[in-house]
Amino acid sequence: MQVTRRTTLLGLSASALAACAGDNDSARIAAGGSAADANIIFDEFEAGFADLVDIAAPSRLLSEGHQWSEGPAWDTERQRLYFTDVPKNRAYAWSAQEGISIFLDPSGVAPDQAGGLREPGANGLLMGKSGELLICNHGKRGVEARDMGAGSRRTLVSEYMGKRFNSPNDLIEASDGTIYFTDPPYGLEGLNASPMKEQDANGVYRLGSDGALSRLADDMTFPNGIVLSPDESSLYVSQSDPDAPLIRRFDTPASADSEISGGEIWFDAKPFMHEVGGLPDGMAVAVGGHIFLGGPGGVLVIDPQARCMGRIGTGRATANCAFGEDGRTLFITAGDRLVAVRTKVAGVGRF
Repeated sequence: MQVTRRTTLLGLSASALAACAGDNDSARIAAGGSAADANIIFDEFEAGFADLVDIAAPSRLLSEGHQWSEGPAWDTERQRLYFTDVPKNRAYAWSAQEGISIFLDPSGVAPDQAGGLREPGANGLLMGKSGELLICNHGKRGVEARDMGAGSRRTLVSEYMGKRFNSPNDLIEASDGTIYFTDPPYGLEGLNASPMKEQDANGVYRLGSDGALSRLADDMTFPNGIVLSPDESSLYVSQSDPDAPLIRRFDTPASADSEISGGEIWFDAKPFMHEVGGLPDGMAVAVGGHIFLGGPGGVLVIDPQARCMGRIGTGRATANCAFGEDGRTLFITAGDRLVAVRTKVAGVGRF
């Protein structure tokens, strides 16, 4: 069943989007209240979808002209959203007052140091509990923390067992300061075949607040998005594999020395693949435990029992999403653009 405010948005293939974005090196859309309607299509798969997403509220097109927008992170203190364009090696900031601006250029590694890299920019971002911006840096092949006052960055971790990471992709922080992150090979030319690849797996990692590092999973083909349940008892990891597009659920380990348990397939995305493309990618979590999954054709909204309630259709492969503003705005990085929709449920976090 389709419940929709707008049905005029036509889907574009990923190659068409990339070609279109490549002709324009600057993001567009002015500041303040001039955002256009994003022409979102809402598809209801299960009764109750409209109790989660405000389908009557206008959607907003906040920025366009990107190549592959990713990594949205809300900064409550500054009332800004940060997000990345990974292949363009930039990060942007958006606010209701100032609109869109370049935040980091380069976001990852300097162009003259990008040899062998498929995507040299930063990917996943997260405002850390310390007030620093946590950065998954493809180019530096590590996880960093940026001091928001001084603008300086420090590397938190860049190797495991003496070998460099592939290209850390996404991360989440627990209330005790533990950071969980994924390390697929997307930043490397040739992916798994890259001669620069040092790790023997595309892993999922735990970095304790004491600096202790452990690998939690080594049997995922392309681990990507990562989130915690509201009570932090479960860790969800998406897999961007066209042959096995899914989310796995793990029991959160108590320490770096704890054995990881769980790991079962929690959600199979195959029935929800879309003609415009997209695979399970970044995620956001609502206080009731619903997961908002960026991926095929938009954002899939999944309840705690792993039922897909519906899709927030963007008309393109969609990388990621994050809650912001009052906690009931979902910012979505969708291919060449940043859009926002209103929800009836609040996201986990401080707003």
